[in-house]
Amino acid sequence: MTVIKIIFGKKGSGKTKRILDMANESIINAKGHVMFVDNNKDYTLSLKPQIRFIDASEYSVKGAEPFYGFIAGILAGNYDIDVIYIDSFLKMIQADEQGLIDFFAKLEKLTAHAGNDIVISFSEDAANVPECIRQYQI
Repeated sequence: MTVIKIIFGKKGSGKTKRILDMANESIINAKGHVMFVDNNKDYTLSLKPQIRFIDASEYSVKGAEPFYGFIAGILAGNYDIDVIYIDSFLKMIQADEQGLIDFFAKLEKLTAHAGNDIVISFSEDAANVPECIRQYQI
């Protein structure tokens, strides 16, 4: 069963450290590749070498549709991805509330089809997002 997980929290609450730790720990039991997507290279050296790091800023990915296409392209190009970790999600997606709702509806279908998990750091309190997104909170 594929899963979408979100780490909610304001800036400085430890989301990035938590997602980095989760990524590094996940390679122990991963059945496929582990990917980490961010919008800069700041944390490249914090990840174990077995994790494939992708700097989305190198591909000019901004907005919900382009970001969805970017993730779909990653999955289409590699059928053995176990989990994708995404940091700085809101900076890359740049969507309003309805855009976020639509994005997660599409993302759920994509991960179910691809058979992988996605873990996202989300710079907002869970109480401030719609319930349909809050359901992914870990």
